[in-house]
Amino acid sequence: MSTDLEWEKWGRQEPYFGVITAERFRANRLDEAALAEFFASGQQHMECVLHSCRSYFDAAFTPKRVMDFGCGVGRLLIPFAALADEVVGVDVSAAMLAEAAKNCEERSLANVQLALSDDELSRVDGTFDLVHSAITLQHIEVQRGRQIIKRLIERLAPHGVMALQITYAKADRPDTFGQPAPAEPAAPQPAVPIQPVVDTLTRLLSRGRRSDELEPTSSDRMSPADPEMQMNPYHLSEIAYLMQTAGIAGFHAEFTDHGGELGVFLYFRRPQVA
Repeated sequence: MSTDLEWEKWGRQEPYFGVITAERFRANRLDEAALAEFFASGQQHMECVLHSCRSYFDAAFTPKRVMDFGCGVGRLLIPFAALADEVVGVDVSAAMLAEAAKNCEERSLANVQLALSDDELSRVDGTFDLVHSAITLQHIEVQRGRQIIKRLIERLAPHGVMALQITYAKADRPDTFGQPAPAEPAAPQPAVPIQPVVDTLTRLLSRGRRSDELEPTSSDRMSPADPEMQMNPYHLSEIAYLMQTAGIAGFHAEFTDHGGELGVFLYFRRPQVA
């Protein structure tokens, strides 16, 4: 459960920088302009996810009930709340959820619920028309992450859509096609300084439309005082197995690049009950 403890530290120390690792989102630098930029990126991300869902599945897709797994401080809860009747934000950090609650209250959002996460999603009720998770599972040990993905799939309502982002390789390991060398242990990689998060998820999902990316600076680096931030790649074949054995007939994929952590956004739909 080590990653849970570390993310609680992130929630207490650097809740915004923990979501997007750019120096202007550090607690001692966060001003109104940075906050506006932070939440604007969430609005754009939501619009891109919705655009993909409508392109792949149904041009009129408008989910009534949405779950955001790894909701952090509510960057995506706020735009999802304007779209859906009910939004549930799930996070392993109580401190992150407290900040999310404050951000939702400031905007008088009455249709947002927050739930502390565990591997069984035991505090989350019901099924959802849209289950979303981005730049979250990579920070969780793979063995646990697989179990969580299975539970997320189970929470899809009939004809519900999942938008799931995972990482699968590291760009700086071309000789092993992005995978750890055979001599390296299979355990999760230790925390190392990572490149800043340019919001390439938004850029790649925008499909050529203008994107107001979050530009990094040369000073955007992890500090020795920061908590651990694991970056764990998942095996796509294992995720495909979880989908197919759950009855998913197919999926759509869009590549992502999170500071050299190569990933994929998977979109798929649960079959309608006969």
